[in-house]
Order: sequence, then C-alpha cells, then structure tokens
Amino acid sequence: MKLATLDIGTRDGELVVVKRDLSAWTTAKDLAPTLQNALDRWSEVEPALRARAEALESGRAPATAYNAKKLLAPLPRAYEWIDGSAYLNHVILVRKARKAEPPATLLTDPLIYQGGSGDMLAATAPISLRDEAWGCDFESEIACILGDVPQGTTAAQAGPFVKLLCLVNDVSLRNLIPEELAKGFGFVQSKPATAFSPVAVTPDELGAAWKDGRVHLTLSTWLNGERVGHCDAGPEMHFSFFDLIAHLAKTRRFTAGTILGSGTVSNQDRSRGVSCLAERRMIETIDTGAPKTPFLKFGDRVEIELFDAAGKTVFGRIDQTVTRSDQK
Repeated sequence: MKLATLDIGTRDGELVVVKRDLSAWTTAKDLAPTLQNALDRWSEVEPALRARAEALESGRAPATAYNAKKLLAPLPRAYEWIDGSAYLNHVILVRKARKAEPPATLLTDPLIYQGGSGDMLAATAPISLRDEAWGCDFESEIACILGDVPQGTTAAQAGPFVKLLCLVNDVSLRNLIPEELAKGFGFVQSKPATAFSPVAVTPDELGAAWKDGRVHLTLSTWLNGERVGHCDAGPEMHFSFFDLIAHLAKTRRFTAGTILGSGTVSNQDRSRGVSCLAERRMIETIDTGAPKTPFLKFGDRVEIELFDAAGKTVFGRIDQTVTRSDQK
C-alpha cells in the first residue's frame, strides 16, 4: 500500500491512497483525514485503507492523476524526527572530513540525533539557503515511520512497529557543524528542514527487498542532472532499522508518527558513487590532498529516487532546487 498527503491548504493536508505505479491517487479522508490520524488508529483503519488501495488498482475507486507538486511530505509535521547514522563508511569518511575520530563504540552503539520535526518539506520544495558559505550538502537516506513503540522494545520485537517507509533528503550545513558539535550538545543550526519522498509505502510493497530491517535496493542521487550515486542500501547498513528502534526504546516509549532515518546511504565500493558531497570531498582529500567538489550553490538541483528490482520507482522522486532565502 502506498500513501501520500495532498496539499489542500491546511497544515496537515489530506490523506490519499496512491496506485503502485504512481499514476493516480484516490482520497482516503473518509477513513482517516490525515496520515497522522491513520497512524494513531492503524489497527483500526489499515484494513480499510488496503481495501481502498485494491479498489484503486482495479479501477473501482475514483482516481485523480498523480502530480508530485500537489503533495506535501507524507507527514508535514511529525511528533519526532530522529536520524541515525547506520552506514559506517559514511561515519568514517565524514568524521575524517572534520578531523574527528569515529567513536570507540562505532560497531556496537549507533549514532543518533534528534532533529526538528515541525516543518517537514515536500519532495519538490526548494532547499532554502541564506548563505552559500555555510556549506550546504544533500544527504540521501531511507526512513521508516513508526507506530506506537513501547519502552524496552528489542530488535527482535521491532518489525511490527515499522508501519511505512519513505526517502529523505537530510540537508546539512557542513561548515556550521564543527563549531556546533564542539559545544557538546548536538545539531541545531547546521540541520535545516528535511525533505521527504512524495509517497510512503508499507514494507510489504518492497517484497523480498525488505529483509532484516533493511531495504535491499539501489538508492540513486543526481546533482544537476548527473547521477552522482547509485548506492546499495542493504548490505552495508550496519545497524538495521530494528537495531535503531531498540536503541531508541531502551529508556522510553515512542509515539505513532515518529520518523526514524537511516543516515546517509554509503558504500565502500567507490564505483557506487556517493549520497552526499562530504563523502566525495573526503575521497578527493584522501586521493589528492584537498577537496575539489564545492558544496551546493544557488540554482543547484538535487534528485533522489529508489527503484525496485524491475527498475520501477517505489517512493517517487525527491526533486529540489537550492534557492536564495529572502529572510534577513
């Protein structure tokens, strides 16, 4: 089942069910007015939503042509946005870039931060930037949207709490990060608003590609029309989504509508490219002594998409352009 949020001029939009091929959608507002409402009542409304999806696929439900520009983020605002860093190759390279060593617990204890969740960007929303000197970078990720997670949930118990999956562009302002982290209290200014794929899908839509809490498919990223990454999202995700959920739930519960990110998808095989510019710059530094690739500039376009084994899009495409912010 594929779900999205239609922009109807309200803060939380209207829940729609989307065809598997992303050609059309139909309203689900009579079943649940918003995605958050559906997540709050998931056991009650999921069967009806699946029946609506089947009706849409068979032509028995009224259909509106798909248009990503009319959609908000699946959750335009979320109770919590928590991002991990489950791909160790990314951790190692980016830490080197800011002259920091990986933590001693790199292999055993996942890195996680809590970000702002009140303004989740649509897939086609601009990346609003005030100053190019801040070092704007894209980060292509996968995320899961959770149901109610009890305190003490283990990795072995975590599977049923993953209700939906989606894509993320977790924008970072690289040149603001070192001084901010040096304070010892985490990201704030260096992590602006995050963008999401147009569509969120239930894990069963991925078939065998959803295995052990990982998405075993290829995540592609383009910069100004050039594909810069086609990274395998599965095998090198050291901590699965199930592992990340267990880490989160050690000391408290989490509410339905929490979004949990994988961190930047990254492969050791350089031929797979990158899912962020910081990695490319670090590789250039290792090879030549200095980075050559600039961070994002005004007018740059970033696209992120994941394809199934048949080459068909799963979540639709994140398609953003860096624009100059008018705010002073």
